[in-house]
Amino acid sequence: MELKQVILVRTDIKLSAGKMAAQVAHAAVNCVMKSDNDLVREWNSFGAKKVVLKVKNDGELHKYEQAAKDAGLKTCVISDAGLTEVPAGTETCMGIGPDKEEKIDDITSSLSVF
Repeated sequence: MELKQVILVRTDIKLSAGKMAAQVAHAAVNCVMKSDNDLVREWNSFGAKKVVLKVKNDGELHKYEQAAKDAGLKTCVISDAGLTEVPAGTETCMGIGPDKEEKIDDITSSLSVF
């Protein structure tokens, strides 16, 4: 069984590479913390595959969040603290999984890789 995690990043807000990396890391870690421990161990034992994908805006982010939740996937939307580049509360990205690759792909396959 192939497992992966995806992080959806908004493209309508301009984040520096470092800021985007930090936000993606927050999403990855927070989703793992919400996930089943056995699933996380299996995912990690095969390299902990992660893919970063683009979404246009917060509306699209929430559309995918709802679809993932409806499919029974773990999600985590990241809201920035507002200390550097964006206002406090700005939702920058969202993690999905880890979970079965095909289950995640059923929802996110139309999105482009960052």
